[in-house]
Amino acid sequence: MQTIHEDDTPAAGTRKPARDHDGPMLEMRGVSKSFGPARVLHEVDLRVDAGQVVVVIGPSGSGKSTLCRCVNRLEVADGGTIHIGGRLLPQEGRELAELRASVGMVFQQFNLFANMTVLNNVAFAPRRVLRLSRDESRDRARTFLERVGIADKAGQFPIQLSGGQQQRAAIARALAMRPSVMLFDEPTSALDPEMIHEVLEVMRTLADEGMTMLVVTHEMGFAKSVADRVVFMDGGRIVESGTPDQFFSSPRTERAADFLTRILAH
Repeated sequence: MQTIHEDDTPAAGTRKPARDHDGPMLEMRGVSKSFGPARVLHEVDLRVDAGQVVVVIGPSGSGKSTLCRCVNRLEVADGGTIHIGGRLLPQEGRELAELRASVGMVFQQFNLFANMTVLNNVAFAPRRVLRLSRDESRDRARTFLERVGIADKAGQFPIQLSGGQQQRAAIARALAMRPSVMLFDEPTSALDPEMIHEVLEVMRTLADEGMTMLVVTHEMGFAKSVADRVVFMDGGRIVESGTPDQFFSSPRTERAADFLTRILAH
């Protein structure tokens, strides 16, 4: 199978001219990961510049989620290096906690605290990790709940919200830490079809505002319209990488072409 390294791909597109592409916010070099005898990442190189949206797609089991989770050491890579904002990802301790605070992550499942109101879910990390006062953390939480369009749900508990509203609360929780980069791991896969749109619209807004984003998704429409670069993975490798126009109209590899034929036919 042909393997594409990020240095071989075209420079990021200029589809959103308001963005500054002034260097790598996230850079992975030779990242490998195995679970027992199964190797799920094979010396992956990936670069995401400041303000870019890079969308990772591929079949199930291709290593997409593992790649995403390695960025903030939710999974520990066996080899290679990861830099965030120019800083090497620490192994452990306070430095790791500090760098993790600059990386927001939104998962397939919402992972909200069931016994806390939406407001307190969003305010929890700024107060506990950033040591903001109770009033400061709650004010910040209200700001980001407003930003994702659910300020009116602040006093409710997660069980009282729809799936789309819960995911927007999870996005607000990540944004409340004011991260330099946002990771999205299949953020709409647990949602009913009618709820997917509202979450994708929040993500589109973040992209338009210049948030650096690495997005693992099966939402091809989002990849086409929002990504600066699309990365296609298969078998734990980056097989192809390019602009959305190039990737969707004329994929360079047979494997990517076959994947698109299958997924776009449904």
